[in-house]
Amino acid sequence: MNKSSIFFSITITFIALFIFIVISFGILYKGSQKREEHFNKKRAFDIAHNIKNEMRREGIITKDLKKYLKLRDFKIVKNKYKILENNNKQIKWKKKRKNNQLSSFELNSKNYLYMKNHRTDILLLDNYKPDNFKTIIIFLFISILFAFSLLYYTTIRKLKPLKRLKENVKNIGDEDFDIRCSTTKKDEISQLANEFYKSAKKLKALKESRNVFIRNIMHELKTPIAKGQFLTQLPSTDENQNSMQKVFYRLESLINEFASIEELISTKEKIEKKEYLLSDIIDNASDLLMNDEENINQEFQETTLKVDFKLFSIAVKNLMDNGIKYSSNKQVTIKTENSSIVFENIGEQLTYPLDEYFKAFFKADNTSSNQSFGLGLYIVKHILDANELTLKYEYVNGVNRFII
Repeated sequence: MNKSSIFFSITITFIALFIFIVISFGILYKGSQKREEHFNKKRAFDIAHNIKNEMRREGIITKDLKKYLKLRDFKIVKNKYKILENNNKQIKWKKKRKNNQLSSFELNSKNYLYMKNHRTDILLLDNYKPDNFKTIIIFLFISILFAFSLLYYTTIRKLKPLKRLKENVKNIGDEDFDIRCSTTKKDEISQLANEFYKSAKKLKALKESRNVFIRNIMHELKTPIAKGQFLTQLPSTDENQNSMQKVFYRLESLINEFASIEELISTKEKIEKKEYLLSDIIDNASDLLMNDEENINQEFQETTLKVDFKLFSIAVKNLMDNGIKYSSNKQVTIKTENSSIVFENIGEQLTYPLDEYFKAFFKADNTSSNQSFGLGLYIVKHILDANELTLKYEYVNGVNRFII
């Protein structure tokens, strides 16, 4: 572990506090044990002193002495010799005085006090039950140790997102935005991780939009450039000049189109919607497509749409382009049905669900690389989402139907 790491500092701090807690409880437990030993020692000497005085005065064990012993939790053992002689090897002597004047021992988990001199020979059973202060200390120690361990575990767990963030920051530098550091927790570090995750997602979307932008340029500029190259080889006539001007107009329109798409995908800014005639949108999309009019069958009824004109025209252009490109007769038909706009073409059914084609650069198995970059429906999806519209697909009697 790195010594300058915050995890190292926290671990060292917790270890130091753990040692301090163990030592503190050890001192407290030892002190409690010594106090109990001192109390028992003083109690034994007090008993011995009173017995000695009573025996000196009376010469026998009186009733008053027995009452006193009972009050002090002692009981006179009658069969003392039997206990002492038969259990001599099992006796655990705690204090053994010379001449056995005052001794204490433990036998079968019971404490005894033995007094013997020229006047007295008495064995006492100690019935005193010490308080459970040591048990309380042990219980508190275990509880605090458990709480302390839980606190350490919780703290380290709370800080774990920092480790992931550190690794993810390194990945961000390498333009790897596929990171996983989001969490459902509400603490500050988790919120930081979530904000970092959101930022990484935005950067990934921005990178993706740049890729889309470049691929779309390559895809869309191919047609006008090819037409321009062809026109340069023709004689310089007024008709060819007009055609060349259309090519440059198309190039300029494409640049504006790319800028709109890139801004829409990367920033998700709110678009400005107004009411436009469907025929105007279709005409603008046809101009953007630069395709022959006989390839487009217009069978729609005039209607008004509230959309972003420029962006929606791009979506319509892409649907018309796909309809022509992937039809068996190079025809696309535009219809209106109730509140929907339908783009139909005769051809093979889509191989995959429509959602798969909404992914950037997705191409079906039967799509050749020179036909598509896999961006058409991806762009359509983003534009329709921005206009709060949806796209559905159905295949009926050999006809592909894309429905807005």
